[in-house]
Amino acid sequence: LYVREGCHVCEDASVLLDDMLGTDGWDAVEIDTDDDLLVRYAHRIPVLVVDGKERAELIITRPDVEAALAR
Repeated sequence: LYVREGCHVCEDASVLLDDMLGTDGWDAVEIDTDDDLLVRYAHRIPVLVVDGKERAELIITRPDVEAALAR
C-alpha cells in the first residue's frame, strides 16, 4: 500500500488491511521518502498494489481488497 504520512484516507486503508490481513500481512510504502514515488502517487494515495499491479486507489473498501486478492 503506497501511503503518505498525515493522510487520513491512507490510515483508513491501513486499518482495513490490518483487519483483513493482519499487521504482518501487508507492507506500507511511504511515498515521501522517494521523489519518483512522490511524483507518481502524490495525488492518488493510498494505492493498493498486489503482485506489482495497481488494484485500487483513493477510497479503498473491503470489496476492493477482496477483488484484488482474488485476481
